[in-house]
Amino acid sequence: MSQIFRYLPSVDQVLSSLEAIEDFRDLPRALIKDLVNDFLNVCREEIRSGAITTSEQLDLTALLPRLVAFVRAQSRPHFRRVLNGTGVVIHTNLGRSLLAKSAIKAVAEACGHYSNCEFDLSTGHRGSRYSHVEKILCDITGAEAALVVNNNAAAVFIMLETLAKGREVIVSRGQLVEIGGSFRIPDVMTKSGAILHEVGATNRSHVHDYENAINDETGALMRVHTSNFRVVGFTKEVTLPEMRELGDKYNLPVIEDLGSGSLYSLQGDGLLGEPTVQQTVAQGADVVSFSGDKVLGGPQAGIIVGRKEYIDRIKNNPVNRAMRIDKMTLAALEATLRLYLDMDEARRKVPTLKMITASQEALKSKARRLADAIRHSLGERAVVSMKKGVSRVGGGAFPEYDLPGTMVSIAVKNISVGDLKDALLQTDPPLVARIEDDEFLIDPRTLASTELKMAASALEQAMVSLTEK
Repeated sequence: MSQIFRYLPSVDQVLSSLEAIEDFRDLPRALIKDLVNDFLNVCREEIRSGAITTSEQLDLTALLPRLVAFVRAQSRPHFRRVLNGTGVVIHTNLGRSLLAKSAIKAVAEACGHYSNCEFDLSTGHRGSRYSHVEKILCDITGAEAALVVNNNAAAVFIMLETLAKGREVIVSRGQLVEIGGSFRIPDVMTKSGAILHEVGATNRSHVHDYENAINDETGALMRVHTSNFRVVGFTKEVTLPEMRELGDKYNLPVIEDLGSGSLYSLQGDGLLGEPTVQQTVAQGADVVSFSGDKVLGGPQAGIIVGRKEYIDRIKNNPVNRAMRIDKMTLAALEATLRLYLDMDEARRKVPTLKMITASQEALKSKARRLADAIRHSLGERAVVSMKKGVSRVGGGAFPEYDLPGTMVSIAVKNISVGDLKDALLQTDPPLVARIEDDEFLIDPRTLASTELKMAASALEQAMVSLTEK
């Protein structure tokens, strides 16, 4: 065994062989050198384990295919593209909403060039970064003023910290929600310095519950839209117009956290129970917060709209500096919002809306094309079929609604669905799908038409890797 180690090629020999490969010419030499050392260490372990027993196996020509595959896999960026075959449109773990083409172009412009991020072109002096999106937000929502911070959790925090620090905020017990990442309304309220005053029961709250709780220490009335769950049966919640009357009667601001937030009504598509921001503003909320990267279909952002007197106070809060958005978010958000000036255009061009509202005929056609591409790639190695199934909006929105569609089912001989799923996570790009009742399914709703062949290629890559094992 000790003699076989002598036949390992040197690091310089291996580096020289890789320099001739065009794919690696843009990689830093230090990175390639580290990966070569890692690969040679793998070879040493294989010698010790008996997997390599002859000098021929260590010939550079014999090692080169494995070496290239190793360097290519290990040099990929950690953050990279993934094919979403889950059917969850706003998939939090896969980056939530996709941006519209115009938003992607705007981000590229903002990144590649200097901009008027905080420069007023009409005066030649310093301007406000919020001016790029405030007017269009007001035009769309009907609010008097607007502000954008880095996510909705930040929006809720700064609203409470500005308007009710050291004072009580009255909230129904049935609205004390928890979202992903263990973000809870009571916890963020505590951190903001506001004091939670719960009223009502889990399933029923009345106007008199709020009114009886109002005292000299009350700072605000708050509603939290339960976008990620529903309480059904014997239930009652105080409506926003009723809350508005209480706010006027006792001179208290009414705050509404919409969570996901939508500028486009999806009721015509059978998705009920998600109020739009426009409706919430019209019904009298003083301040409304919602996410930019969920149903709205833009970049991650926490958007706050409402009455100017309250928004101005929030803008002037020193904490706002720690929560401000960058030029890329501004560019993407403005471009996305411009599409909402024509709701039909938004439905066609905002990927999130387009996927949610896709017709059954379009989804079936896409499933058929995906199935054909997979059959072409895998041939007789797999049984490919189509079946009815459901997708999800995701992102904590419309939790009780299924989106009917057509799935593609893949069964590979002598390979378990679990092994297939794991192998697909290592392909380039990785494909994330789902397993239901021990059946491997790909939902084409969340795959672009240009990604269907890529999904089939990923399956072929997975098959090769599983066969080699």
